[in-house]
Amino acid sequence: MRESKLSGADCPMTRTMATIGTKWKPIIIFSINTGRLRFGQLDTNIPLITRKVLTEQLKELEEDGLVLRESFIELPPRVEYTLTEQGLALLPILRSMCDWVVNFEQSQGIQIKKRAQPVVT
Repeated sequence: MRESKLSGADCPMTRTMATIGTKWKPIIIFSINTGRLRFGQLDTNIPLITRKVLTEQLKELEEDGLVLRESFIELPPRVEYTLTEQGLALLPILRSMCDWVVNFEQSQGIQIKKRAQPVVT
């Protein structure tokens, strides 16, 4: 967990948000899901994130023990990302959040033209 004012807070929700509360971390975790993805695949799956921010967020997720980075010594170099047990434990929570927003949008009469589908359900 990043050293910040939030990481030492008494409130569990505050500490949770200090760990996974950035704009991109839940999306990265949800995108990796139960699979094994290379950097380029993540970059393609999350088109609005810059490569710089994706790199930074993956590094933080790795430091926090949510993502495992595996480097292969070959040409060209290859790196793959998977979720650790702690990262996998977040998937049901993230799926629940997706279900919640669909119900919320329906209750508000919000029409979404295209919905992202999870990699694995």
